Amino acid sequence: MRNRLLAYTLASAVLLAAIWFGVSIGTVNVPLRVLWDPGANETAANILWNIRLPRVVLAGLVGGSLAMAGAAFQGLLKNPLADPYTLGVSSGASVGAVATLFFGIGLFGSYTLPIFSMAGAMAVLLLVIGFSRAVDRSLKMETIILTGVIFGSFLGSLLSLMIALTGEELRQIIGWLLGSVSMRGWKYIWMVLPFMFIGGFMLWLCRRELNAMLFGEERAHHLGVDVRKRKWMILGGGSILTGSAVAVSGTIGFVGLVVPHMTRILFGNDHRHLLSLSFMNGASLLILCDLVARTIISPTELPVGVITSFIGAPVFAFIFYRQRRKGAVRHA
Repeated sequence: MRNRLLAYTLASAVLLAAIWFGVSIGTVNVPLRVLWDPGANETAANILWNIRLPRVVLAGLVGGSLAMAGAAFQGLLKNPLADPYTLGVSSGASVGAVATLFFGIGLFGSYTLPIFSMAGAMAVLLLVIGFSRAVDRSLKMETIILTGVIFGSFLGSLLSLMIALTGEELRQIIGWLLGSVSMRGWKYIWMVLPFMFIGGFMLWLCRRELNAMLFGEERAHHLGVDVRKRKWMILGGGSILTGSAVAVSGTIGFVGLVVPHMTRILFGNDHRHLLSLSFMNGASLLILCDLVARTIISPTELPVGVITSFIGAPVFAFIFYRQRRKGAVRHA
């Protein structure tokens, strides 16, 4: 109980510090006093409420969603290398979103982008699982991840084709694909918040079943888990979180890989707490990465996806090396 309390206390403290830095530091330093006294500095209050705060909130929601989805995928597939990016889910969401922009689709009004993004994420995940099963009936983790990489590469070329055929929206689409939460505003937050809540709630309902499935599907079935139903709930919830995050921020890699893995090392493998702690830590990481992206070469801004990839790629290599070393020792 004490360890759990410490974990949540640390995660909350880091998140609050990240939010504080995110809203106060920038080209114009904003004193937090304007939160309760906007009249003290109307310009700073306007920057805080209309630019900084929605940006920080959106970064937190996107980072938390990607991290929570990554934690669920890693638990389901029993592999720390699984995440929305390596499984091709992010690429599927990107294709759905870019196709919406490319063809000018507006079937569901402001909700068209997240709906098509989630549909793309779910479709690619189904294709990855289906193709992996056709190649290897035992669905080994290496097969699923390799299949995700293959589909991700193919979808990347499809995105390149749409970009090559795009006229005026070229700059907008390329900037979106690099990943960013700048100049989105409260409208985007309210647009994706319902989907993020639904996806997160679906995963939270499966937190105990994820613990059981760590021992294998057969053992989980004997423990009373409806494995098939829960598996689809986890895949669906993870796809909804990923699709809604990608719809408003573009492709931001490695958050769903790095954060759950580090959270698992620090705080344990219990999904009753791992999912929520991953959400909090993912939110903190992306808020801080976005802060770096907009201040490191100020006044020019970098896409936040560049910063997360710069951090995530070496960590991914370390995790992969560590997994291979464990496997080599186990078979020695």
